[in-house]
Amino acid sequence: MPEQSVFGSMFTNKEQTSVPTGAGGAGFSPFMNLDPRLIQENDNYILPEGAGHQRGKFEKAFSQIGASIFTGAAVGGVSGLYAGVKDVRAKGLMSNASKTQILNVVGKQGGAYAQVFGTIAFLFSALDTSLSLMGSPNEDVNTVISGSTTGMITGLKYRPTDVKNALI
Repeated sequence: MPEQSVFGSMFTNKEQTSVPTGAGGAGFSPFMNLDPRLIQENDNYILPEGAGHQRGKFEKAFSQIGASIFTGAAVGGVSGLYAGVKDVRAKGLMSNASKTQILNVVGKQGGAYAQVFGTIAFLFSALDTSLSLMGSPNEDVNTVISGSTTGMITGLKYRPTDVKNALI
């Protein structure tokens, strides 16, 4: 009995398909017309001259910035959910209006928190990378300086009248 295929009688026997398979029945793919021996398994990346295969410090910071944005959105969403439910109960809104009100508050607060978290993470990463590129050998000192400067700048941005406390 001929060999059965999951594709029915279309691909039951190699002799019936008349697709060249290369020497000894292996080599060419009948679907892509490609010899798999041509594909090499080594890493072929185009890198600038003298560059290594490692990512730089600021490139690594992009994942941290993205995680900060998502964390801010989650924190803002939860905060917005709490504020939205509290607001709906205080106003005594009906079902459709209450859903809309809650979703609006969740979206606004989630976006606002994500923007703040992302800005802080970007500022910290930019300062930390700049200090590293200036040749500062101690990473711990760079982190403390970057964090302090980021805190001072964000403190001035979000509380501009409170300059004395931002500088302390």
